Amino acid sequence: METREYRYTYEVYSSLDELSAEDRELADAAISALAGSYAPYSGFNVGAALRLEDGTVVKGANQENAAYPSGLCAERTAMFSAGAAYPDLAQRSIAVAASQNGVLCASPASPCGACRQVMAQYQTKAGKSMSVILVGGEMIYKFARVDDLLPFIFDNI
Repeated sequence: METREYRYTYEVYSSLDELSAEDRELADAAISALAGSYAPYSGFNVGAALRLEDGTVVKGANQENAAYPSGLCAERTAMFSAGAAYPDLAQRSIAVAASQNGVLCASPASPCGACRQVMAQYQTKAGKSMSVILVGGEMIYKFARVDDLLPFIFDNI
């Protein structure tokens, strides 16, 4: 038997002002995407903004449905929309913001496992790392690649 250790690093920012201009633009787009959220059951709104390799930004927002689990997360609405509209452009970075009852959450919300796997798939398809920015009102996390959120990604392509 052998014991191994998995390590990863991520950046922590205390405000949007500390981000690079490009990351700040994406974080702001994720916050503005909250307006498109439909969350009448949970009151938990999530917005996502995805930057493609040509600089295009695609937004998504969570969509709840009375026939649970027919809704969809913000991250996947953005990624699937970009995948359909821009199939030949790599998805380079995604920012995610969440609010509870109209107030931006102090701590960043982390993507669910299904969203992490979809991120991993698009990262693998691109053959390049996709960064992930998780936006909270009091702190922001930035991961350089999806693998840091989903170690040992399922990848069969």
